[in-house]
Amino acid sequence: MSNFTRADGRAADQLRSISFQPDIAPHATGSVLVSFGDTRVICGATIEAKVPGWMRAQNVSGGWITAEYSMLPYSTHDRKARDISRGKADGRSIEIQRLIGRSLRAIVDLEKLGPNTLWIDCDVLQADGGTRTASITGAYVAARLAVQKLLDSGRLKENPLKDSIAAVSVGIVKGTALLDLPYIEDRDAEVDANIVMTGAGQFVEVQGSGEEATFSPAQFSELLGLAQSGLKQLAAAQNAFLTQHLLAKS
Repeated sequence: MSNFTRADGRAADQLRSISFQPDIAPHATGSVLVSFGDTRVICGATIEAKVPGWMRAQNVSGGWITAEYSMLPYSTHDRKARDISRGKADGRSIEIQRLIGRSLRAIVDLEKLGPNTLWIDCDVLQADGGTRTASITGAYVAARLAVQKLLDSGRLKENPLKDSIAAVSVGIVKGTALLDLPYIEDRDAEVDANIVMTGAGQFVEVQGSGEEATFSPAQFSELLGLAQSGLKQLAAAQNAFLTQHLLAKS
């Protein structure tokens, strides 16, 4: 066992403090401010009563889910320029928003969504590592709140959500496998991975790479085990929050 000590004092297999604050964006159909420690992301889910042009052109039935992700200029220590001021989209942002969209589509019955587009907007207020994983975890909560509003109003006849979805980071820092890395650990990690999993325990995406390093099958297995443990806790936190919030509104 390594003597590595985490800067925030957490155990190697311990998540950061997780919280959800609902209705942070009143004009979205559903919204939440999700916090993974000092990483904070506003996740909004907005329903639009139409589908993309390619679906209409190809006569594809059902609905669609798409996502947009951005880091606000003041979310990092050094100001991050907005895409519009640079004249082009940031490649990292494009990659992350595609990941968010794929993750949500994996748990939604698009036929039950009907001829609607569910827009997921994730805006990072404060970045301290794990912004993509926090975005996916919060996006599901926002989507669930939005779907409930549509069910209550009669715009949807059936719940299109088949399962929950959450994501978490894992990595190896100074030879030690760690769960849910803040920036200081992510920056120094020899191995860095992001795992997306459904509430039922099915993987949606596994992104992992060595940073000027390699990792063994045993280390990869250890990282997956850490992620699975953390993701089960995240799914439980999502469910507890939604149960309490939706019951309060019923």
